[in-house]
Amino acid sequence: MGLTSNKVLALAVVAAVLLFAATVWLWPRLAGRTWRAVAGRIGLLLATQLALFASLGLAANKSFLFYGSWADLFGQEQELGVVVDHSAAASHIKVVGKKKLDVPGGGTPATGGQIQKVVIAGKKSKIDSPAYVYLPPEYFQKEYEKRNFPAAVVLTGYPGTAENLLKGLRYPRTAFEQARDGKMQPMILVMLRPTVAPPRDTECVDIPGGPQTETFFAKDLPQAVAETYRVGTEPRNWGFIGNSTGGYCALKIALHHPEQFAAGAGLSAYYKAAEDVTTGDLFRGDDRARKRADLLWSLDHLPQGKSSFLVTSSHQGEGNLKATREFIKKVKRPARVSSIMLDSGGHNFNTWRREIPPTLEWISGRLSAA
Repeated sequence: MGLTSNKVLALAVVAAVLLFAATVWLWPRLAGRTWRAVAGRIGLLLATQLALFASLGLAANKSFLFYGSWADLFGQEQELGVVVDHSAAASHIKVVGKKKLDVPGGGTPATGGQIQKVVIAGKKSKIDSPAYVYLPPEYFQKEYEKRNFPAAVVLTGYPGTAENLLKGLRYPRTAFEQARDGKMQPMILVMLRPTVAPPRDTECVDIPGGPQTETFFAKDLPQAVAETYRVGTEPRNWGFIGNSTGGYCALKIALHHPEQFAAGAGLSAYYKAAEDVTTGDLFRGDDRARKRADLLWSLDHLPQGKSSFLVTSSHQGEGNLKATREFIKKVKRPARVSSIMLDSGGHNFNTWRREIPPTLEWISGRLSAA
């Protein structure tokens, strides 16, 4: 049973409850001062505490996916990195693995789609990053073999992993179900984390003398994907989705690059680049670059393109509500803005899982395959 499975969590909870009941039931019998009675009390208390902490730890890990497997938890993950040759003529993708979806017929790509583990190498940015690419079932069906598909880049938050988007936020499964139910068109999802120069948080900006993260996401990634998969190169073919830091990136890239992305969705996004110990000096004294990384400033001072934006927040539990309302007010034509406002929510996976299905439906409606 996997580390993040419901069965493991249920067993831990059941063990904690049974041990607690056993402690209450056996405590009178262990009230003596003999070494056996003392050892029995210590053993019961210790076992109950361990089961309780295991239950809490498993629940937290299942929600936030700090570790994806037992091997990851115990430091036994042995998968090696992949060397990427940047002397190639253009940005490119190397497929390093494939996996099926946990859906009926998931073992057959034409029925359940496919997830490919890849490395994306950027020619302009000189950045390479691991990612997952979800290909819908239609991609493998004969009647669609000459058809292009719309694509969306999907980012997790900092310092999350791309696996969070598969397991914790369930983007591929949700996209599969939404398309199956006719709520969205089949789409390709390119899923990765915003941290392309770990452990540094680069906030999706081009850092003077440092990682050119904005160039990677805005230029290299779309080119590499379009050259590898059946995806067009027009703005109407491309969208951007993210949560937290990834949400800021999605809005920032769509706002600053309407020539590449027709839509950007920020779930629990913030609107100004963070500057702290995780980012280091992002702008090297360039005040214009710092202002540009403030999306509210950009809306006021830079031309707005034809991109559509979706922003999300909650009336209770989210810290970005005021800034989200300001963002909405500042978007002007030809740009467009939509929002999801929950009555209550938080900066967590449970909230984002409630927002992802309508977000995928929204972005699907603003992209086209042709």
